Amino acid sequence: VQDIADSLRGVRIPVMVKNPVNPELSLWIGAIERLHQAGLTDVAAIHRGFSRYGSSQYRNPPTWQIPIELKKRCPELVLICDPSHIGGRRDAIQKISQKALDLNYDGLMIETHPAPDMALSDASQQITPQELSRVLQELVLRNCSTENPDYLMRQEEFRARIDRIDRELVEILAERMAVVEKLGEFKKQNNVTILQMERWKEIFESRPVWAEKLGVSEEFVRKLYELIHLESIRKQNEIMNKRE
Repeated sequence: VQDIADSLRGVRIPVMVKNPVNPELSLWIGAIERLHQAGLTDVAAIHRGFSRYGSSQYRNPPTWQIPIELKKRCPELVLICDPSHIGGRRDAIQKISQKALDLNYDGLMIETHPAPDMALSDASQQITPQELSRVLQELVLRNCSTENPDYLMRQEEFRARIDRIDRELVEILAERMAVVEKLGEFKKQNNVTILQMERWKEIFESRPVWAEKLGVSEEFVRKLYELIHLESIRKQNEIMNKRE
Protein backbone atom coordinates (compact mmCIF):
# COMPACT_ATOMS: atom_id res chain seq x y z
CA VAL A 1 0.00 0.00 0.00
CA GLN A 2 2.84 2.39 0.81
CA ASP A 3 4.34 1.88 -2.66
CA ILE A 4 0.99 2.73 -4.25
CA ALA A 5 0.60 5.79 -2.01
CA ASP A 6 4.11 6.99 -2.92
CA SER A 7 3.49 6.53 -6.64
CA LEU A 8 0.25 8.54 -6.39
CA ARG A 9 1.77 11.42 -4.44
CA GLY A 10 0.79 14.69 -6.11
CA VAL A 11 -1.79 13.01 -8.36
CA ARG A 12 -5.40 14.17 -8.19
CA ILE A 13 -7.48 11.08 -8.95
CA PRO A 14 -10.14 9.14 -7.02
CA VAL A 15 -8.79 6.08 -5.20
CA MET A 16 -10.92 3.22 -3.88
CA VAL A 17 -9.59 1.01 -1.11
CA LYS A 18 -11.17 -2.41 -0.76
CA ASN A 19 -11.26 -4.04 2.65
CA PRO A 20 -8.49 -6.51 3.57
CA VAL A 21 -9.21 -10.22 3.18
CA ASN A 22 -9.09 -10.76 6.93
CA PRO A 23 -11.68 -8.96 9.08
CA GLU A 24 -9.23 -6.49 10.64
CA LEU A 25 -10.40 -2.88 10.74
CA SER A 26 -6.94 -1.54 11.60
CA LEU A 27 -5.53 -2.79 8.28
CA TRP A 28 -8.29 -1.09 6.32
CA ILE A 29 -7.89 2.20 8.16
CA GLY A 30 -4.11 1.96 7.86
CA ALA A 31 -4.30 1.70 4.06
CA ILE A 32 -6.65 4.69 3.89
CA GLU A 33 -4.43 6.77 6.18
CA ARG A 34 -1.35 6.06 4.03
CA LEU A 35 -3.18 7.50 1.02
CA HIS A 36 -4.28 10.55 3.00
CA GLN A 37 -0.71 11.11 4.16
CA ALA A 38 0.38 11.05 0.52
CA GLY A 39 -1.94 13.98 -0.15
CA LEU A 40 -4.82 12.04 -1.72
CA THR A 41 -8.16 13.45 -0.63
CA ASP A 42 -10.65 11.72 -2.95
CA VAL A 43 -10.57 8.32 -1.24
CA ALA A 44 -13.43 5.83 -0.89
CA ALA A 45 -13.72 2.51 0.93
CA ILE A 46 -15.08 -0.56 -0.88
CA HIS A 47 -16.73 -3.20 1.30
CA ARG A 48 -16.37 -6.59 -0.45
CA GLY A 49 -16.75 -8.96 2.49
CA PHE A 50 -14.16 -10.93 4.43
CA SER A 51 -12.66 -14.40 4.58
CA ARG A 52 -14.69 -16.82 6.63
CA TYR A 53 -14.12 -19.56 9.15
CA GLY A 54 -16.67 -22.33 8.75
CA SER A 55 -19.87 -22.22 6.73
CA SER A 56 -21.66 -19.07 5.58
CA GLN A 57 -24.61 -18.20 3.39
CA TYR A 58 -22.33 -15.83 1.44
CA ARG A 59 -19.00 -16.35 -0.30
CA ASN A 60 -17.43 -13.48 1.64
CA PRO A 61 -19.44 -12.75 4.80
CA PRO A 62 -20.08 -8.99 5.14
CA THR A 63 -19.29 -8.78 8.86
CA TRP A 64 -21.25 -5.52 8.91
CA GLN A 65 -19.87 -4.34 12.25
CA ILE A 66 -16.48 -3.64 10.66
CA PRO A 67 -17.63 -1.16 7.98
CA ILE A 68 -20.01 0.37 10.52
CA GLU A 69 -17.07 0.98 12.86
CA LEU A 70 -15.04 2.34 9.93
CA LYS A 71 -17.78 4.87 9.20
CA LYS A 72 -17.95 5.80 12.88
CA ARG A 73 -14.22 6.53 12.99
CA CYS A 74 -14.10 8.16 9.53
CA PRO A 75 -17.53 9.83 9.10
CA GLU A 76 -16.48 11.81 6.00
CA LEU A 77 -15.24 8.72 4.16
CA VAL A 78 -17.29 7.53 1.18
CA LEU A 79 -18.35 3.92 1.80
CA ILE A 80 -19.43 1.71 -1.11
CA CYS A 81 -20.78 -1.84 -0.89
CA ASP A 82 -19.90 -4.57 -3.39
CA PRO A 83 -22.80 -7.04 -3.04
CA SER A 84 -21.54 -9.13 -5.96
CA HIS A 85 -18.32 -10.17 -4.19
CA ILE A 86 -19.99 -10.46 -0.79
CA GLY A 87 -22.75 -12.78 -1.98
CA GLY A 88 -20.86 -14.70 -4.62
CA ARG A 89 -24.12 -15.38 -6.42
CA ARG A 90 -26.55 -13.18 -8.30
CA ASP A 91 -29.65 -14.04 -6.26
CA ALA A 92 -28.05 -12.47 -3.15
CA ILE A 93 -27.37 -9.06 -4.71
CA GLN A 94 -30.79 -7.52 -4.01
CA LYS A 95 -30.84 -8.42 -0.31
CA ILE A 96 -27.27 -7.33 0.36
CA SER A 97 -27.75 -4.08 -1.56
CA GLN A 98 -30.87 -3.18 0.41
CA LYS A 99 -29.13 -3.79 3.72
CA ALA A 100 -26.20 -1.63 2.64
CA LEU A 101 -28.55 1.24 1.77
CA ASP A 102 -30.42 0.76 5.06
CA LEU A 103 -27.03 1.14 6.80
CA ASN A 104 -26.54 4.46 4.99
CA TYR A 105 -23.84 3.39 2.54
CA ASP A 106 -22.98 5.96 -0.10
CA GLY A 107 -23.26 3.66 -3.08
CA LEU A 108 -23.12 0.19 -4.62
CA MET A 109 -20.66 -1.56 -6.93
CA ILE A 110 -22.52 -4.32 -8.80
CA GLU A 111 -20.92 -6.56 -11.41
CA THR A 112 -22.81 -6.49 -14.72
CA HIS A 113 -22.25 -8.47 -17.92
CA PRO A 114 -24.31 -8.77 -21.13
CA ALA A 115 -24.02 -12.57 -20.90
CA PRO A 116 -23.11 -13.43 -17.28
CA ASP A 117 -22.84 -17.18 -17.81
CA MET A 118 -20.15 -16.57 -20.44
CA ALA A 119 -18.06 -14.30 -18.21
CA LEU A 120 -14.44 -15.42 -17.88
CA SER A 121 -14.46 -14.95 -14.10
CA ASP A 122 -17.00 -14.80 -11.27
CA ALA A 123 -19.85 -15.66 -13.64
CA SER A 124 -22.20 -16.75 -10.85
CA GLN A 125 -22.18 -13.31 -9.20
CA GLN A 126 -22.81 -11.20 -12.29
CA ILE A 127 -26.14 -9.97 -13.65
CA THR A 128 -27.33 -8.56 -16.97
CA PRO A 129 -27.89 -4.82 -17.45
CA GLN A 130 -31.63 -5.54 -17.53
CA GLU A 131 -31.43 -7.36 -14.20
CA LEU A 132 -29.37 -4.51 -12.77
CA SER A 133 -32.12 -2.09 -13.77
CA ARG A 134 -34.69 -4.25 -11.98
CA VAL A 135 -32.53 -4.49 -8.83
CA LEU A 136 -32.05 -0.72 -8.70
CA GLN A 137 -35.75 -0.02 -9.26
CA GLU A 138 -36.76 -2.34 -6.41
CA LEU A 139 -34.34 -0.88 -3.89
CA VAL A 140 -35.96 1.31 -1.24
CA LEU A 141 -34.11 4.57 -0.53
CA ARG A 142 -34.73 5.85 2.98
CA ASN A 143 -33.99 9.23 4.53
CA CYS A 144 -31.08 9.60 6.93
CA SER A 145 -33.22 11.85 9.11
CA THR A 146 -36.41 13.88 9.12
CA GLU A 147 -37.60 17.20 10.49
CA ASN A 148 -41.06 15.80 11.25
CA PRO A 149 -41.67 16.98 14.86
CA ASP A 150 -43.95 14.04 15.69
CA TYR A 151 -41.31 11.57 14.55
CA LEU A 152 -38.54 13.37 16.44
CA MET A 153 -40.57 13.42 19.64
CA ARG A 154 -41.38 9.71 19.42
CA GLN A 155 -37.79 8.92 18.53
CA GLU A 156 -36.59 10.64 21.69
CA GLU A 157 -39.11 8.66 23.73
CA PHE A 158 -37.80 5.39 22.30
CA ARG A 159 -34.19 6.44 22.85
CA ALA A 160 -34.91 7.39 26.45
CA ARG A 161 -36.41 3.95 27.07
CA ILE A 162 -33.42 2.28 25.42
CA ASP A 163 -31.01 4.35 27.54
CA ARG A 164 -32.83 3.33 30.72
CA ILE A 165 -32.81 -0.35 29.76
CA ASP A 166 -29.14 -0.20 28.76
CA ARG A 167 -28.23 1.24 32.15
CA GLU A 168 -30.15 -1.59 33.81
CA LEU A 169 -28.33 -4.11 31.59
CA VAL A 170 -24.94 -2.72 32.59
CA GLU A 171 -25.91 -2.76 36.26
CA ILE A 172 -27.02 -6.39 35.94
CA LEU A 173 -23.75 -7.31 34.20
CA ALA A 174 -21.81 -5.61 37.00
CA GLU A 175 -23.82 -7.59 39.55
CA ARG A 176 -23.12 -10.83 37.67
CA MET A 177 -19.39 -10.11 37.51
CA ALA A 178 -19.33 -9.39 41.24
CA VAL A 179 -20.77 -12.87 41.82
CA VAL A 180 -18.19 -14.30 39.39
CA GLU A 181 -15.39 -12.73 41.47
CA LYS A 182 -16.76 -14.30 44.65
CA LEU A 183 -17.01 -17.64 42.84
CA GLY A 184 -13.39 -17.26 41.74
CA GLU A 185 -12.28 -16.67 45.33
CA PHE A 186 -14.26 -19.73 46.44
CA LYS A 187 -12.65 -21.90 43.74
CA LYS A 188 -9.20 -20.65 44.73
CA GLN A 189 -9.81 -21.46 48.40
CA ASN A 190 -10.86 -24.99 47.45
CA ASN A 191 -8.18 -25.50 44.77
CA VAL A 192 -10.73 -25.99 41.95
CA THR A 193 -10.07 -25.15 38.30
CA ILE A 194 -11.65 -22.10 36.67
CA LEU A 195 -13.28 -23.88 33.74
CA GLN A 196 -16.09 -26.25 34.66
CA MET A 197 -17.07 -27.67 31.28
CA GLU A 198 -20.36 -29.22 32.35
CA ARG A 199 -21.52 -25.92 33.85
CA TRP A 200 -20.48 -23.98 30.74
CA LYS A 201 -22.29 -26.50 28.54
CA GLU A 202 -25.42 -26.09 30.66
CA ILE A 203 -25.31 -22.28 30.31
CA PHE A 204 -24.51 -22.37 26.59
CA GLU A 205 -27.44 -24.69 25.89
CA SER A 206 -30.07 -23.25 28.24
CA ARG A 207 -29.74 -19.49 27.65
CA PRO A 208 -30.57 -19.63 23.91
CA VAL A 209 -33.67 -21.67 24.81
CA TRP A 210 -34.74 -18.94 27.24
CA ALA A 211 -34.11 -16.37 24.52
CA GLU A 212 -36.13 -18.24 21.90
CA LYS A 213 -39.15 -18.33 24.20
CA LEU A 214 -38.92 -14.54 24.53
CA GLY A 215 -38.54 -13.92 20.81
CA VAL A 216 -34.84 -13.08 21.03
CA SER A 217 -32.33 -14.45 18.50
CA GLU A 218 -30.72 -17.63 19.79
CA GLU A 219 -27.54 -16.92 17.81
CA PHE A 220 -27.30 -13.44 19.33
CA VAL A 221 -27.59 -14.85 22.86
CA ARG A 222 -24.97 -17.53 22.13
CA LYS A 223 -22.50 -14.85 21.02
CA LEU A 224 -23.39 -12.70 24.02
CA TYR A 225 -22.75 -15.51 26.48
CA GLU A 226 -19.49 -16.41 24.78
CA LEU A 227 -18.31 -12.86 25.55
CA ILE A 228 -19.66 -13.02 29.10
CA HIS A 229 -17.93 -16.35 29.64
CA LEU A 230 -14.59 -15.04 28.35
CA GLU A 231 -14.81 -12.07 30.71
CA SER A 232 -15.75 -14.39 33.59
CA ILE A 233 -12.70 -16.55 32.89
CA ARG A 234 -10.47 -13.47 32.70
CA LYS A 235 -11.69 -12.20 36.07
CA GLN A 236 -11.34 -15.60 37.76
CA ASN A 237 -7.88 -16.06 36.26
CA GLU A 238 -6.78 -12.74 37.80
CA ILE A 239 -8.08 -13.88 41.17
CA MET A 240 -6.50 -17.35 40.90
CA ASN A 241 -3.06 -15.96 40.06
CA LYS A 242 -3.08 -12.94 42.34
CA ARG A 243 -0.20 -13.08 44.78
CA GLU A 244 -1.27 -12.73 48.37
